[in-house]
Amino acid sequence: MSTQYVDNFADDIGPIKILHLYEPKSQLRAIVVVDNLAMGPAAIGGCRMAPDVSTREVFRLARAMTLKNAVNGLAYGGGKSAIVGDPRSELKETWVREFARAIRDLKEYIPGPDLGTDEQCMAWVHEETGRAVGLPYSKGGLPLDELGATGFGVAVAADAASEWMQLPLENARVVIQGFGNVGKAAAKFLLERGAKVIAVNDSEAGLHNPDGLDIAELIRWVQARNLGGATHLGQPVERDRVLEIESDIFVPAARPDVFTEANQHLLKTRLVLEGANIPITHEAARVLHDRGILLIPDIIANSGGVICAAAEFEGKTKDQAFDAIGKSVYRNTTALLKRVRERKQYPHDAAIKMAREVLSKKMGLFANT
Repeated sequence: MSTQYVDNFADDIGPIKILHLYEPKSQLRAIVVVDNLAMGPAAIGGCRMAPDVSTREVFRLARAMTLKNAVNGLAYGGGKSAIVGDPRSELKETWVREFARAIRDLKEYIPGPDLGTDEQCMAWVHEETGRAVGLPYSKGGLPLDELGATGFGVAVAADAASEWMQLPLENARVVIQGFGNVGKAAAKFLLERGAKVIAVNDSEAGLHNPDGLDIAELIRWVQARNLGGATHLGQPVERDRVLEIESDIFVPAARPDVFTEANQHLLKTRLVLEGANIPITHEAARVLHDRGILLIPDIIANSGGVICAAAEFEGKTKDQAFDAIGKSVYRNTTALLKRVRERKQYPHDAAIKMAREVLSKKMGLFANT
């Protein structure tokens, strides 16, 4: 197993390390970024698996984790990793285990589940390294996807934002881009608040029902079949057509950079809750704000997963984890909206400043607020 240090990115925060991993026999290719350790001696961050992931994407995701951990006051730095490959591959376990063995001595990084990986993957990592979060219950963990921790945090952000902007969640029309683990959980928790999910998509297809989708049935359906075939639940639509459907709340819960300046005009909603990491570019987010669309950035809205992961690593219970998610996400969402209103800051800018103020104190830097 070979490692290579790549110094393509740097600023006053980090990164500390960028590693490229390669195993010729299995063709494993992986990337690890440890961005910043000011908050604690080890960085918590997910390990995703996708065939088109890049070093720059992993770095941007690691930076999001640095900011997310800081704004939530977690005693962990920011890091991220990716295995470059199809998560449906028969080599998945081989790749995950070889990746884990390659980072066994990289003690400053603690992997967790992410796009394309799950609690079983983290069990394999833990068997090889002795450290991982988002483990199955059988391994003494708090399985983030099974519990829906990130989706719960998205719903808490909706609670705070709806009060601030006087948008009742009862009968609010919700569109979810990305009906994976985060999207499913967000749908479930928003339904509990009286909202109705009118459209969802996955990587291949979309589904629309203006009267509201039966989410429980849809989840059962997609476990064994494809989303686009659920014609008994709604009207099939092209995958990207979902981005244009008018709603009250839009939840991007899939890949980065779904909305850019070039296509942000397609979005017709009142509130965006970033359920995915970096789903909207900063430039597009500013345009959306100027259009009157309120946006709760990823480092606040989707921080439920890492809060739960930190609680697991510290030996806390599910109830303790969810209590921490509820308090932290609600507090941060309210503080963000106050800054946006009183300081006339864009939401992305305000969230980053909130996190950097915490980091600056830890690093002894001057915080420009």
